[in-house]
Amino acid sequence: MELSHLKKIAWIVNIAIFLMVFGHMIFFWYIDVPFLVAFSIPDACVYIIGFVLIHYDKLNIYVWLVYCWITLYTCVTTICIGIGYGFHLYCFSIVPIIFVTEYIAYKQKRRSMKALPVSLIITAFYIIYTSYGSGHGPVFERSGKQTAFFWSLNALVVFSFLIAFISYLIRLIIHSEDELKRAAQIDQLTKLYNRHYMFDRLTEITNADKQCILAIADIDDFKGVNDVHGHNAGDEVLKCLSERLVRECPNCDISRWGGEEFLIISYAPYNETIAMLEELRKNIEASTVRFAGKEIRVTITVGIVSRNPGQDTNELIEKADNRLYYGKNNGKNCIVCDPEP
Repeated sequence: MELSHLKKIAWIVNIAIFLMVFGHMIFFWYIDVPFLVAFSIPDACVYIIGFVLIHYDKLNIYVWLVYCWITLYTCVTTICIGIGYGFHLYCFSIVPIIFVTEYIAYKQKRRSMKALPVSLIITAFYIIYTSYGSGHGPVFERSGKQTAFFWSLNALVVFSFLIAFISYLIRLIIHSEDELKRAAQIDQLTKLYNRHYMFDRLTEITNADKQCILAIADIDDFKGVNDVHGHNAGDEVLKCLSERLVRECPNCDISRWGGEEFLIISYAPYNETIAMLEELRKNIEASTVRFAGKEIRVTITVGIVSRNPGQDTNELIEKADNRLYYGKNNGKNCIVCDPEP
């Protein structure tokens, strides 16, 4: 997760809490508790400091400040006016945030508090002050319809926050899973699928006994490119050819099979696939790759095989591989295939 995204979330949360402070201040004035009205002033100052910390990317300090202050705030308000107003409920909203904060800090490689001990401390603190409030009663005894109303309001705020936060957490987990899956399936240099993904895809095709055409393309004399121009130039060639493969082989699954080899699965009719790959071969032969002021020319050899019903994955790959090496040993810069099956 990007720091800019975290800062945006922190800004939204801090603004929401800052506005709530003034709402609570008005409520404390309404029920005639001057102490809590005055206490709202340092409360507001805490979140003003929070804006400064967010601005200067001090999110770890900001989180500590908010956790400590909300815990103190719920304690003070509960002891002053009792548990009937529901201010102690805000403690419940802190605990899940602590665990997610630790996870986000891990993803960002930043230091963070340990979620388990901090949550246990908050739980213990919550039990102590709510027990004290229940046993001794509130310092400022107030009664009336506003008690039930404000309990409902605070409960609504807390549960709305928890629902929104859990929803965000689930999306975060799904996003992380997608990123991990993508990292496991994508070759980082070429951005094509990798060998692992393509094996899984071929297994799916075999299990469903689907018709497809398999092609293995190899860059001719690629070692010479690396030896003459350097490995960075070789990487540039691989990237340029990968982009061309994606562009000129639509509706195909394409992977970097290994080194300078590419595996292509086509679902088009046999003759169309042959024509497409022959056109690809000609275009690569006629083009150049520019790198460090030099023009590099390469060609490819392609082995092509049509999958027969009942043919397993290893047999299909071996057959395409044999055709590729036949082309390599017989002039290169060609495609090798059977007549239309």
